[in-house]
Amino acid sequence: MKLLITGGAGFIGSNFIHYILNKYPDYKVINLDVLTYAGNLENLKSLEGNPNYQFAKGDICDAKLVNELLQGVDAIVHFAAETHVDRSIMDAGIFLKTNILGTHTLLETARLNGNIRFHHISTDEVFGELGPDDPPFNENTPYSPRNPYSASKAAADHLVRAYINTHKLPATISNCSNNYGPYHFPEKFIPLVITNLLEGKKVPLYGDGLHRRDWIHVDDHSRGVDSILHKGKIGESYCLGGGSEYPNIEIANKLLEILDVSKEMIEHVKDRRGHDRRYRMDITKMQADFGWSPEKDLETGLRETTEWYKNNSGWWQRVKSGEYQDYYKKQYIEIN
Repeated sequence: MKLLITGGAGFIGSNFIHYILNKYPDYKVINLDVLTYAGNLENLKSLEGNPNYQFAKGDICDAKLVNELLQGVDAIVHFAAETHVDRSIMDAGIFLKTNILGTHTLLETARLNGNIRFHHISTDEVFGELGPDDPPFNENTPYSPRNPYSASKAAADHLVRAYINTHKLPATISNCSNNYGPYHFPEKFIPLVITNLLEGKKVPLYGDGLHRRDWIHVDDHSRGVDSILHKGKIGESYCLGGGSEYPNIEIANKLLEILDVSKEMIEHVKDRRGHDRRYRMDITKMQADFGWSPEKDLETGLRETTEWYKNNSGWWQRVKSGEYQDYYKKQYIEIN
């Protein structure tokens, strides 16, 4: 197969590209990424020179470029998105452009090029939040987004379903819980905790720290998307989760223990506006349809992730300092 993967320089997208080219060495991958702050070509440094990998710098809203890249492509896997809730609260405009208009551009060009197979990566946040005793989200949970980011992703999901129904586009959707693992941008919770502690800095924790999330290792997410892409039923949605629901303060404490650091390094800060209290995913459908379940338990995953950040200090230090963006410029010139 030849895949167009959008947002492939980001955390989840780059891990997926590594996963795909490792599992299917005869596949070809085009990585379309505009290289915003969250995109990092260093994530894919080991693929430089691989004849089956091509990087294209560009915007998913650029219909002309997308159309050119789609020639000979068998499927689109759409990761590209603005994702950081705090940033969406400060300025929602770019979230609407990328997550809604960008998704529309991809859907329309897929339609115009013969209804190319399309898989859309979404989030559990489109469902809103769970109460303390509510059952997990599933594929039939009503949408109830509560911040600009999740609202923009919900709109994108609805567009995908509209193209499935109206244009018979062969598309599927996956809604996934919180990912963690290598190449995770350090403004996100788990890598922020790890890198701050490695720098001897305190860890900021929103509110009382009792907001609960369902954590999945990024490799398990990649396995799930692989199953859906190759065996998923057209028109269906699938929920992916790690089965590891913990309050943020407990995740922070686990990382403190791994790094042998005092709990005094946790610093409670003012809570985020509209902060969802709890998420959890029901993965029954994934288990029934594909025999998929997360393979990496949280304890192992956190230890491996912490070791990765310890062993790749140059990567995250360049991200935190902004130097990683110089790599974009140099590498893009070399590629082109």
